[in-house]
Amino acid sequence: MIALLRCFALCVLASSLFAQAPASTAAAKPRVRLSTSYGVVVLELEPSAAPRTVENFLAYVRKGHYSGTIFHRVIPGFMIQGGGLNEDMSEKAAAAHVKNEAPKSFKAGLNNAKGTVAMARTADPDSASAQFFINTADNVSLDFKDESAEGIGYCAFGRVVEGMEVALKIEQVKTGWKKGQANVPDYPVKIKTAEVLDAP
Repeated sequence: MIALLRCFALCVLASSLFAQAPASTAAAKPRVRLSTSYGVVVLELEPSAAPRTVENFLAYVRKGHYSGTIFHRVIPGFMIQGGGLNEDMSEKAAAAHVKNEAPKSFKAGLNNAKGTVAMARTADPDSASAQFFINTADNVSLDFKDESAEGIGYCAFGRVVEGMEVALKIEQVKTGWKKGQANVPDYPVKIKTAEVLDAP
């Protein structure tokens, strides 16, 4: 009888401990380390908010597309843009465009706030390919407003989790005109390497 009571007590205790254990943790969000000529920036991506955009970005990282590219458009109080041009300002070949997921991303609570990373594009809402930008201010004007071409906005798909001070240093570099483009750093700001980090 005593043995039975002990067994019952142990079962109750095990059950209680199991009930208090946290549920299985959500899958770790992918992180990408950008090693730049000004230091390291680590991005944490949000696949649940912008799945196609995140996979597109990771595909470019994995194939080494960003290594050797530059931040070619830098505007203080706005953003730093890169990932598509070589040091000589020639455009690097990119794959097919990715559909703009700004509506989904915005509804998931991810907008163009300071420290977020988003896809660069032309006036065509679905023209994003490899180029991205890091918001160095709260850029509400870039957020999704409606499904029209003018209102769809720019898709934020992650945020800086380390090295925001590096992004802000880059934001302050001296810029000018180069090969017909404005806001180009006088001296190249390179992305030396881009790599996917192991899950923390």
